Amino acid sequence: MATEMHNLQEMRRSTSLATKVFIQRDYSDGTLCQFQTKFPTELESRIEKQLFEETVKTLNTYYMEAEKIGGSSYLEGCLACVTAYFIFFCMETHYEKVLKKISKYIQEQNEKIYAPRGLLITDPVERGMRVIEISVYEDRCSSGSSSSGSSSSTTSGGGGGMASRAR
Repeated sequence: MATEMHNLQEMRRSTSLATKVFIQRDYSDGTLCQFQTKFPTELESRIEKQLFEETVKTLNTYYMEAEKIGGSSYLEGCLACVTAYFIFFCMETHYEKVLKKISKYIQEQNEKIYAPRGLLITDPVERGMRVIEISVYEDRCSSGSSSSGSSSSTTSGGGGGMASRAR
């Protein structure tokens, strides 16, 4: 796992950030956390539509699982009230467990599918659960004189400060 993480960091150093693509939240079914599965045109030459949609659908499934209210969620809430929320210093909630599973899934997708294609997914938690950010990188050797850093807008125009260099 350490070498895989090293490879992702190496990719960031040896390439330049060309643009960022933002996949917006889908509020068509209310405020449930789910993201649009519409394939962004900026990724057409980088990844197959099926792979992209499968990733987003899997993430949506995980978020539905995290927000599912069942007996354990009810018990967690009751224990939290009884212990003045001190219980959360000792135990992880169902929601936190699923968020860890999502982070692990995103890491695996980056290593196996996205990084080899010059793409990196940022965990939506790091963006306030508003968007899935996909960074598009270009190889510095083949980028010609320079990559201007200007980026095209996103699927529905969210997020500012899209044009920045990778550190």
